[in-house]
Amino acid sequence: MYLDHAAATPVDSDVLAVMLPYFTEKYYNPSATYSAAQTARKELEAARSSVAQILGTRSNEIIFTAGGTEANNLAIRGVMDAFAGKRLLISSIEHDSVLMPARHYRYGEIPVSGEGVASPDQIISMIDDDTVLVSLMLANNEVGSLQPVRQLAQKLQHLRDDRRKRGVNLPLYLHTDACQAGNYLDLHVSRLGVDMMTLNGGKLYGPKQSGALYIKAGVQISPQILGGGQERGKRSGTENLAFAVGFAHALGQAQASRHDWQRAHEELRDYMFEQLSALPGVVANGSRSQRLANNIHITIDGVDNERVLFYLDEHGVMAAAGSACSASNEEPSHVLRAMGVSDRDAQASLRFTLGRATTRADIDQAVKLLAEAIA
Repeated sequence: MYLDHAAATPVDSDVLAVMLPYFTEKYYNPSATYSAAQTARKELEAARSSVAQILGTRSNEIIFTAGGTEANNLAIRGVMDAFAGKRLLISSIEHDSVLMPARHYRYGEIPVSGEGVASPDQIISMIDDDTVLVSLMLANNEVGSLQPVRQLAQKLQHLRDDRRKRGVNLPLYLHTDACQAGNYLDLHVSRLGVDMMTLNGGKLYGPKQSGALYIKAGVQISPQILGGGQERGKRSGTENLAFAVGFAHALGQAQASRHDWQRAHEELRDYMFEQLSALPGVVANGSRSQRLANNIHITIDGVDNERVLFYLDEHGVMAAAGSACSASNEEPSHVLRAMGVSDRDAQASLRFTLGRATTRADIDQAVKLLAEAIA
């Protein structure tokens, strides 16, 4: 019973089917000049065009990457290297692939509420005339809290207008990490108002190490991987055509069915919260209203989450204590700390994330085993 879909999703059979030919008869390097390679180039650009259409933008604004971590690094390091000495702001609950690059520059951390939600007005108050970039994730990977990206974008536009009137000749970009959002939320970049957006195929029932960074035309960004100048000079290296095609297909499927999965998973999520509330010492973390449809995050007073996870695993239930990318870090979750959760309670916390195959019977069984583990 797999309840850790925030960490990874299985590759959808349709996605795998469209990828397979590119490992065998369509293996050509899209940068080569002969006709078979140029056909591969056309198919790469068709995948790029598909992603662009879904996001409501142009093909030349889509850069394929090897997943969300690389895309986040390109966004953060790329902009800050292009504007040496300037400042950025990130929320205190960002994924490590935003937090760690930010620490190499002048940066500030945006606080969040006890429900894990940032305030647009507070963010605006933290921006000075040296700030060139703000990064606020669309949906948190640990507690599932949805962030007010669209509202922030509207306020940033007023601030940009004010800067121009005052003669401040510095852009102010907005980046969002949307890796967890693609199965449930609208990713149309104009409606969101973002300048850059990170996507990850491994969270969308596509292949791991696939993804993209949307970079709005005119955004100044320094490439981080140098070599052959592929991906419009933003990301060198032979294009991974199979993964680009698979990512584009997975993204299309996810966005086409997101309303159906949102309704289904909200119902299952709320049912699981209801069942968990009957267990001793269980407290829900994060916002109940502004939350990803598949995310259940709890603290169980007085338990050791590692022991509980071992018990669940031994009985066939796969869950998590937090982000899989920092699972080897023995420090309590920086996300929960930012929300005001004590280290003791953070080490008694669990995350369950639902997927397309999850059923109500799965939830009943998981809650039953969790009750045994607590006992």
